Amino acid sequence: MRWAAALLVFLYHIRNFGYFGGEYSDLVNWAFGFGKVGVTFFFVLSGFVLAWSARPGDRVVAFWRRRLARIYPVHLATALLALGLAFTVLPALKPHGYREVVANLLLLNAWKIEWWQAVNPVSWSLVCEAFFYACFPLVYALVRRIGPRTLTAVLVAALAVVMFLPKVNTHLDTGIVLYSLPLARLPEFVLGVAAARLVQLGRWRGPGLEGAMAVTLVGYFMAPYIPGSYASTTALGFTLLIAAAAVADIEGHPSMWRGTRLVRLGEWSFSFYMVHVLVLQLSVPLLGSKPQFDTLTALGVTAVAFTVSLALSAVLYHGVELPGRRLLLRSARRG
Repeated sequence: MRWAAALLVFLYHIRNFGYFGGEYSDLVNWAFGFGKVGVTFFFVLSGFVLAWSARPGDRVVAFWRRRLARIYPVHLATALLALGLAFTVLPALKPHGYREVVANLLLLNAWKIEWWQAVNPVSWSLVCEAFFYACFPLVYALVRRIGPRTLTAVLVAALAVVMFLPKVNTHLDTGIVLYSLPLARLPEFVLGVAAARLVQLGRWRGPGLEGAMAVTLVGYFMAPYIPGSYASTTALGFTLLIAAAAVADIEGHPSMWRGTRLVRLGEWSFSFYMVHVLVLQLSVPLLGSKPQFDTLTALGVTAVAFTVSLALSAVLYHGVELPGRRLLLRSARRG
């Protein structure tokens, strides 16, 4: 499922880079114009997986160390790659000062709207994840002490915040940009935590995979018609879908998501997500900004960008993510 979400974000950026012109541009805009909601899927899934795998008696520092080891090697590698490109062939990526770079390396840049896409443009979502990791020990300590009814109330409350916070923000005209603000995205993470606990307790009452997929698709294609929406129409579907897939795995029901190839692509998905925009940025000096190709040419360019991104993601996963994680965890154990 992580792979499907990463691919959706890739196709959203393909649309933004304007490869498709002519008769099929409207189709691409309709199909992938709201693909940024793939990030919402990552946030909900993150809460679900962390709650599912939480260890009784785990120390907070040990948990944070494992999460840092999971995301930081690839973050650092792609940040250095982005800086290298910025000072050579992609001046558009050049940061406006060293403070932007420091904030990005410390996973803080998304807290300041002017810096939200500093260095590697997609790394703002890692700033949100880092905030979620910081909050998780407290969130989980509270969630694991409450019963199914209260858990359901927490899930409904988190969903209500996700759905109505953008509307309230627009109505009050606060001037706050919520999309990249970690605090505003925290309810999506809480959705995943609450859903995981309900599944663990055997009290989840959502639809099966087919029904959850239907709700997800309806919410996805409704999203463009909700002003200011970034997650409100998709958060429910994603929560239902993730929980339904977990139940299918537990009970041995058929699921397309556990195939060997999809699982492998899911392992590469984080690296794919972190590198693909840099690959697309490299196409701008060669192809121009929003080139609007005919359909056949656009498909060819998209295939090349996808292939290069996928190859780099495999290199990053096996050459940076895995060894970097082992190195950080080994150093911690020695300490």
